[in-house]
Amino acid sequence: MFQINEVVEFENELYRILALLLEEVVWIPVTKAGIFPSLIPVETLVNAVENGMLARKPDPFANLIYEMPLKGSVQQQKLEKNLQLIQPIICDADCFLPKVRSARIAQVMAEHSTTKQTLYRLIMRYWQRGQTANALLPDYKNSGGRGKTRQARDKKLGRPRVHTPGKGAIVDEATRRLFRIAIEKHLLTDKENGLKSAHNHFKGMYETFYPQVAEAEMPTIWQFGHFYRREYGKPEILERQTTRIEYRKDVRPLTSTVNANLLGPGSCFEIDATLADIYLVSDNDRRNIIGRPVVYVVVDVFSRMVAGLYVGLENPSYATAMLALLNALTDKVAYCKEYGFEIDYEDWPIVGIPDAIMADRGELFGHQIEALERAFSVRIETAPPHRGDCKGVVERGFGTVQAKFKSFAPGVVVGSLAKKRGGKDYRLDAQLTIKEFTGIILAAILYRNRFHTLEKYDREPDMPTDLPMTPISLWNWGIQNRTGKLRTAPYDAVKVAILPRTKASLSELGVCIFGIYFTCQEIVKKGWLHRSKEIKRPQNLQAAYDPWSADCIYLFPNANSTEYWLCALTPHCREFIGCSFWDVWQITDEQKRAVAENKLVSDAKHRELDRYIQETIKNAKREMPGDIREIPKTQRIKGIRQNRKLAKKDERISRQKSNKDGEIMKDSFNLTNVVPLRATDNEDDLAFPSFIDELFDE
Repeated sequence: MFQINEVVEFENELYRILALLLEEVVWIPVTKAGIFPSLIPVETLVNAVENGMLARKPDPFANLIYEMPLKGSVQQQKLEKNLQLIQPIICDADCFLPKVRSARIAQVMAEHSTTKQTLYRLIMRYWQRGQTANALLPDYKNSGGRGKTRQARDKKLGRPRVHTPGKGAIVDEATRRLFRIAIEKHLLTDKENGLKSAHNHFKGMYETFYPQVAEAEMPTIWQFGHFYRREYGKPEILERQTTRIEYRKDVRPLTSTVNANLLGPGSCFEIDATLADIYLVSDNDRRNIIGRPVVYVVVDVFSRMVAGLYVGLENPSYATAMLALLNALTDKVAYCKEYGFEIDYEDWPIVGIPDAIMADRGELFGHQIEALERAFSVRIETAPPHRGDCKGVVERGFGTVQAKFKSFAPGVVVGSLAKKRGGKDYRLDAQLTIKEFTGIILAAILYRNRFHTLEKYDREPDMPTDLPMTPISLWNWGIQNRTGKLRTAPYDAVKVAILPRTKASLSELGVCIFGIYFTCQEIVKKGWLHRSKEIKRPQNLQAAYDPWSADCIYLFPNANSTEYWLCALTPHCREFIGCSFWDVWQITDEQKRAVAENKLVSDAKHRELDRYIQETIKNAKREMPGDIREIPKTQRIKGIRQNRKLAKKDERISRQKSNKDGEIMKDSFNLTNVVPLRATDNEDDLAFPSFIDELFDE
């Protein structure tokens, strides 16, 4: 029922059981000094247990078994010496009897130069602390005042000065308060201030409070640093010396892993964009440098497999992110064939819609992606601002992919553009075109997916030990042994759901987005293009568009439905046939700019016209005879008909004069052999054709 070295509580006192006899137990108080072991009947202890008066308690000296003094240290030497002294006493099983114990102690005293008090003290410590060798360790941990603040009264603590003049300052409560102010203001901030700078600020405050104190009697930088290291722990210093974003991203302890909450392949895709570290040249003319391309990458988190990509010159946006996602959700065999890579479906088996997509707060943060969420139940997750660590898989993937070409490709970004004497601009080394660079990125991704070894991948408990740690092997294992989350969907439905959307207005010219018009047979049948006030056209329509082609759009006639009508450009906007919407935006912007500039010229000329008209009217008023008021009004009105005849006669005479001048010019040029426009009756009619039917034919 009871065990040796067990600690029990009896009558509010802790006892340690030293030995078990037939009907008695040898025990000793754990905390009281000067009390020897005693015997107590087992029956008494059993009754105490039944009455609730005795209970087992944790050993207060249990931590001694973990102590391990350094070899050759003072602790070890004293331990061995103490153990050697009491070894002849404790080795006797009857040492608990007073007579036997006294005889053994006398024998040890005769053989060693020690005292009875020392032997009794060591034996009592040995019994009270668990009857182990470590029970004889000296209590150095109780020595000194480590971590405690010492109070100086008359002189400075520590060793006296030897070379520095003065006695030094006593660090009292007022000085510690100034220490804290200087530390909080100048050290525990995200600014890179050193201990020396903070101490100088402290001395400035100290001098203000105590102007009579000499420089040698001010608290030293050692006292300042000692207080700083004692009062502030390293975790607190790290947290307060870094910004909140930097601390959460780079400093805080990581308590989990990205794979901990994933069910299998397709559980989560991460998407991100980066500006590639290389300059490219134009496909049409290699002499023209076109800058750095944008690379979008979509990665499956569970397998680390690249699911899709986009390489181009368009800036990061929802439109370009959509292209990378569309590439990730569809078969990549035909895409690879465009760049000369013959692969099978098994080489890149990611085709489908994932359970969740993780992205920045830029591209997929908004209403544009809501159609994909509603139609296919995709969960869109956005990382907090400046928290690239939330999608660390795709962020690390950029470095892996770019490492394949950065070591030897021409035009790679290296350091700063600021050139030293004799240096050169790395942008002038550009030689690769956008198509060639896309092929390199695609080849690097194919290598990564099939052959790259993930040495630091955190394995699942049931993964076989001989499983190759490559993305495609992890993908295949996850599909077979985990819940695959990818779902299939028609390509057209996915494309329309993922395309960017915008508001569309409807008028008699058609559906208008971005200032250009589209129409379709469904709109005509609805009568929405008729020019009548009786027509009720719907408002707040939505339309999806492909940024790469302005030839058509997808109009959603019903607000709560994914049904769409395919609308084509109207003849009114035929100038945009074959253009992308980026071209449309550029052209319309240039047109608006030209109209605005011309309007400024028009306004200036319109003012000139107004001035001319006003001046002409003023001249006409001045030319009117002064006696006009003396002529009766009825007489002036009756003379309108006769005045008109005279004015018409004058106009005819002037016309005849101008015709005579024309005859003189005709004779001078000797115009002959004029072919009449209308032929004779027996010849073909040479009249101009009529286009009326073609203009108004439906």
